[in-house]
Amino acid sequence: MGMPSSPIKDLFLKEDLPIAGNSSGTPSYVRDHRKRLRTRFVQSGPEALPDYELLELVLFRAIPRMDVKPLAHRLLSIFGSFNDIIAADPARLHQVKGLGASVVVELKIVEAAAHRLAQSALQEKPLISSWDAVVRYCRTTLAHRDTEQFRILYLDRKNRLITDEKQGDGTVDQVQVYPREVIKRALEVSATAMILVHNHPSGDPTPSPDDIALTQKIVSAAQALDITVHDHLIIGSSAEVSLRSLGHI
Repeated sequence: MGMPSSPIKDLFLKEDLPIAGNSSGTPSYVRDHRKRLRTRFVQSGPEALPDYELLELVLFRAIPRMDVKPLAHRLLSIFGSFNDIIAADPARLHQVKGLGASVVVELKIVEAAAHRLAQSALQEKPLISSWDAVVRYCRTTLAHRDTEQFRILYLDRKNRLITDEKQGDGTVDQVQVYPREVIKRALEVSATAMILVHNHPSGDPTPSPDDIALTQKIVSAAQALDITVHDHLIIGSSAEVSLRSLGHI
């Protein structure tokens, strides 16, 4: 019996570009450019590189024998920024001419690493006293998605993270969330507090009437079981809004 299908496996099955190997057959100007760029990255740090050059460094691994600068510029013209490219849906990435499966996998590895690093900053810490880290983590996870996603950070009695879970995926302007399922999961993981988070792909984090109504339904259901909802953060492209600070919790 073969391995079960998975998104990552499916990407490799559609492989049409070589994964990084030896540089045999690579034009000298490509080798020289890559060497110079890597040297600058090491000596000056990532801050010295514009988005297209940082993206080139990622593309080097998946496309070992081609000039990737045109592809880097093409991606930036379509998606807008390095972060938007890394967070883009694989299906959208596959629509870009010249972008093979190995590149998509490489970009998703970078995204997963960023999320893991951001989440590690939350481990074993009372989140209410580490609010900046909470916001950074939520922005890393959600700010550049092109569809809405609703996540819940379930906390223990010391406000330490038990688990961060996706409650639902949606469209460009809505996501379906059921308060009963939110509370049910809180009881399953023995959470005594929660932080609700979702994004607005439009970039504007202003809460909608539906956002406010959903928040108040969850707060009401949680209170009945002595579960605290600390906040509901709405993440935009460059800012976030706290429904508690707006007086809705």
